[in-house]
Amino acid sequence: MRIAVIGAGGIGAIYGASLAKAGAEVVFVARGAHLAAMRENGLRIEGDRGETHIRPARATDDMAGIGAVDYVLLAVKLWDVESAGAQIRPIVGPETAVIPLQNGVDAAERLTAILGAEPVMGGTAFVTGSIVSPGVVRQTGTYQQMTFGELDGPTSARGERLRDLCAAAGFDGVLSPDVRVPIWQKFILVVALANLNALTRLPLGKWRAEPDLVALYEDTVGETIAVALVIGSSPEITSHLFATGYSLPSVIANQFGESSGTFRAALLGMGVLLFAFTIIINVLARGIVERNARKKRGA
Repeated sequence: MRIAVIGAGGIGAIYGASLAKAGAEVVFVARGAHLAAMRENGLRIEGDRGETHIRPARATDDMAGIGAVDYVLLAVKLWDVESAGAQIRPIVGPETAVIPLQNGVDAAERLTAILGAEPVMGGTAFVTGSIVSPGVVRQTGTYQQMTFGELDGPTSARGERLRDLCAAAGFDGVLSPDVRVPIWQKFILVVALANLNALTRLPLGKWRAEPDLVALYEDTVGETIAVALVIGSSPEITSHLFATGYSLPSVIANQFGESSGTFRAALLGMGVLLFAFTIIINVLARGIVERNARKKRGA
């Protein structure tokens, strides 16, 4: 099984190292000092799940030299999806599945516009890590899950093969029959958790102990769900959302409170945009209610 990990950072490197340790042929696409260190010393994952050292690690910045692969795990940032999608064309063959793992809800659609519908699946990541030095990634927490599925509905043989490979690699590969549901569920949690951590600069464990901030979290989740349902998402997105947020380890959100100014600005911008949509929807909803009330009074 040949797998290309595009973006060997805190997400891609962890999945790729697990799959390589299980025997898959994994190629890591990276750049700069991180790439140089991986070429010289391999890739090391350290943290709460123990240590994995892939040495030698096949690492490159030359996409054309990889050749066609069975799976592409696209782990770049959301704003790099289009450029990365164009760059991976040489490694996407007739049987290749491309799985975007970004936060957000439209990465698959962005890729489909570039690669066509056939190779693109939907996906979402549930793992936390960061590059602590070139060639070294620290994983925070013991949880590690990847959810994926076909965008047009039923499960597929390629999805089943990846699920089985994830199991052999020691982490949960969830083959979803409606992958847009977990994608939206992840996004809803990210909107609430990331914005609260960015706004308060407190890790989850601290603001979760404050009733006023918990209320803000619940309101944000509720408003984001309302937006998702208006857009046309399945009502299933509401399942277990609050419980999931409360069950997350307090340490995972430290990166939001301590993140760079650029990242905080991006999160705040996303929150402002979402709240703007929510306000518009609330105004429209009140207008419809008032109009119906007037009709009833006039009847």
